[in-house]
Amino acid sequence: MRMGAATALGVAALLLVGGCDDMTKQKKQNPYASRATAPGEVPAGTVQYGETATPVPPVTMALLARGQSEYHVFCAPCHAETGDGHGMIVQRGFPAPPPLAAARPQFVYDVVTDGRGVMYGFAQRIAPEDRWAVVAYVHALQRSQRMALADLTAEQRAVP
Repeated sequence: MRMGAATALGVAALLLVGGCDDMTKQKKQNPYASRATAPGEVPAGTVQYGETATPVPPVTMALLARGQSEYHVFCAPCHAETGDGHGMIVQRGFPAPPPLAAARPQFVYDVVTDGRGVMYGFAQRIAPEDRWAVVAYVHALQRSQRMALADLTAEQRAVP
């Protein structure tokens, strides 16, 4: 009796495996291939992939001050005050993030929004306008690390 049950199970498994085919090679229809076959209209007010929903604001001292404040709260614990990636959290054993020295503005905005690696996104914590403020402050940090004191005007040197 046991042999019969094992044989029946083997035959059932063989039939199941034999009934499978390679579904990756079957003909498919892409409903998004044309406007005529698309599932529906694109809702008004949506943003196309790759576009920013919030326009990049002009850089002002107020924007930089806001960016500095947000950077100190959300970024400095890991990225450090200078953006070199050796913040207090890293000193306590967390993996070091890459330095911000060469990061492009849109990349910084996207990483702040969505996260990257072990960093989680801050989309729920930082408003889009404030994310651009952080980007502006990171850019100012980048420029400050490559600038010589002799390149500054007397007025710029006087700012604390």
